[in-house]
Parts: sequence; structure tokens; C-alpha cells
Amino acid sequence: MPIAAVPNYLQKQDFSTASPGLRFGMYLQLWGINRRTQERLWETYDITYEVRGQQRQEREVKHENKVSALGNALKLTSSDQSTLKALATRQAHIAQTSSHLLTLDAIATAPFTTGLGNEHPLENGFAFLNPYGLPYLPGSGIKGVLRQAARELASGEWGDTHGWTQEKIHLLERKGERAIELSPIDALFGLESGDGDKEHIRGALSFWDAIPQIEDNSLSVDIMTPHQSHYYQQKKDRKAGDSTTPHDSGQPNPISFLTVPPGTQFAFHVRCDLPHLERLAPDLAHDHRWQELLTAAFTHAFEWLGFGAKTAVGYGAMRKDATAEQRREAERQKAEADECVRLAKEAEEARLATLSPAMQTIETFVADFRARHEKYPNNKENPNAVLHGKARALAKTAHESPDWSAEEKRAAAQTIEHWLPKVVQVDIKDERKKLKLNALKGT
Repeated sequence: MPIAAVPNYLQKQDFSTASPGLRFGMYLQLWGINRRTQERLWETYDITYEVRGQQRQEREVKHENKVSALGNALKLTSSDQSTLKALATRQAHIAQTSSHLLTLDAIATAPFTTGLGNEHPLENGFAFLNPYGLPYLPGSGIKGVLRQAARELASGEWGDTHGWTQEKIHLLERKGERAIELSPIDALFGLESGDGDKEHIRGALSFWDAIPQIEDNSLSVDIMTPHQSHYYQQKKDRKAGDSTTPHDSGQPNPISFLTVPPGTQFAFHVRCDLPHLERLAPDLAHDHRWQELLTAAFTHAFEWLGFGAKTAVGYGAMRKDATAEQRREAERQKAEADECVRLAKEAEEARLATLSPAMQTIETFVADFRARHEKYPNNKENPNAVLHGKARALAKTAHESPDWSAEEKRAAAQTIEHWLPKVVQVDIKDERKKLKLNALKGT
């Protein structure tokens, strides 16, 4: 039974509810023990003793723990899933309230991995977002991929440049110093100074971390098997013929590493510092020009570059998620509609607050009748029901209240005459007599 490299008092703890980052790192149950002596080996295998062979002799048997250790680090608990969703939702809410921001939804068409260069006992690490211990795609990595995509498009070697160019077509004037020439790539991503050059310009774009939404509640394990490790490491090995040249007799060396499975959804958020872009390249700041350029760069990156590690062999490939984009657009439109309703309600409440108590009573009557008429335009209410009673109550109040002015009484009578026959099955001539509306109008 492999153990984690933790103090004795933690050895019997259940780490299954810890985050994947902790289970892959600090609590990785990788280290072996001698199952007979219970001695800790601090190797990646357990040792047992079995009787084997024709002579039926007891022999030492090593059981590799790498696969089981990775298996324990794969699963995303319900808490992990909730946290991933909450992080993505938080980003989406901030994006809705942020100006000058581009959001693109994508879905992974191949496994995705990142942070393989991080030190780890299994030779390949993995990047987890602290303090959550969950997988993510760093914004810095996204920026690097998009910059390379922009360069490739600007080279013209991929057909349509989509407006990207490496020419220094923008001039940044500086008081008392020489002007700096900038390309669109420099203006958006920042100017990378050459050797000995002290000119540094901050780009207008900032890239947020991308939080994956994993469907199957689990990460995955992929395996790469180098057959010429002796050549890559320039190490003589008897099993490889004591040669450092690549050849077919090299010893295969399976190496397991963590990945995010295909089908995982990503939301990319990029914010533009528009005042800064106005200063660097005014034409890119107008008519959403920077968004058009960046969308073209994302499309190229999805198709040809990929994100994360091992992109040269197909990892990190993605495509636009049209379904998610449609859902996000629908949510945006709903949010805008809700905001319009809220503003209209506030405006109406403010208007009502300026009215006299009598006019507020009339406006409440109108609101009730209008709502009923809009909901059932072709279906009138029977006489002596709720709305008919409200009309009688309004007329009675107008007749009996000494605080109502002649103008307010006239308004009440005209409102009843207008709305009552629209909503209730009545003869307005009879109602005019019964409610004494002419008296309210002063006629």
C-alpha cells in the first residue's frame, strides 16, 4: 500500500476529499514500503516477497506505484466541480460589468496539459491554480499563444492576414524623447525590446486565466514512451548497447502524466485598456477593430497552435463552442433586458413619488387595468368581479375625499371611462350613471 510523504500522524488520513492539486503534490500516495518489515523505502514501488520459480524460492517482488498514485489524483469531487463552476461564474459576472472586454468560448478537441516542466517525482508535473488546487490555463500562456498566432498571420504565410501586420505603422510621440514606432502586435501585446534596447511598452491587452469546465468529473492520464532515452540524455546504458546514438534497441520508458480530457469547455476573457490603446494606436481602438484582430488570432490558435504543453503533437487543440457562445449571448441580452426593466421601474417609482396621493391612487388603478388588458386583450372580466370593484372604489374615493381637487376628480372619472369597458363586460353608459362620473367631471 503506497503512502504519502507526510508526518506519521497523517498517515491514516483519508485524502480522497483533498483537491487534485494536493493529491498530486503534497499528498501523493506514491512512496513504497516493505510490506514485510513495514520499512519506508522512499522509492516509487512497494516490496513484497513471493515464492516463485521451479525451485520455489522466496523472491523479492517490486510493485510499481506510479499508476495507482496518479489514479488517486484524478477524480474531481463534487466540491471541486462546484469550485470550478463558481470560478467560471465569477469571471462571467465580472466580464458582464467590465467595459472593453472580449469573451470567446471554446471546447477542447484533444487532451490539454500544462506545467509538465514543474518538478515532480513522476518526472512530469502539472499546473494547478492556487489556493484551489484545480487545473487552469494561465493567462500568461494564453497571451504567448495569441502573440505567436498574430505573428504567423502577419507573416502572410497562412493566407489572409486578417489585418495583422508586423510593419511599424503606429508612432508613439513622447515629450522630450524620440518617438517609438509600433506595429499592431506591439500596441496590443507590448513591445519586446531587443538586446541592449531600453524601450519597453506595455500592451493594451490583459488576459485572464481560463478555468476549464470538465464534463466527466475526472482528469485523465496519458502515457508517452520514449524509445531512445539514452540518446536524449546522452547516457550509456548496457540495455541500449552502451551507445549514445539513436537506434532500434533503445529501452522503452513509459512516462505517465496528467491531462484534461477532450470535451472540456473553456471561456477566454481578454480586457483592453482602451485609453492606453488610444494613445498607442488610435485606429485599433475604434469600431471594435482590436476585437476583430484578436478574434482572428484566436481562430488561428485554435486551428493550428493549441494551448498548454505538447502542442507540437496535437495536445491543446480547440475549436469555438458555438452553443456556449449562443447561450452567453442569450444571457447577455436577458441581463440587458432585466436592467432596462429595472431602470424603467425606478423611473416610474420616481415619477409616482412626485405625484399627489390622489394621482398616485389613479396611477395604481391604471397599472392594474393595463396589466390585465395586456395579459388578456380579448377576454374581459365578468361584472362585479375584482376589477369592477376597484373602479367603484376609485369613484367612491373621488366623491368622498375632501382633499381631492376638481382636476383630480375629473382625471379619476376619465380614467374609469377609458379603462373599465376595456377590461370588464359593462355598459359604460350605465356605469357612468351608477358611479356618477359626470358629477366628478363637473358636468
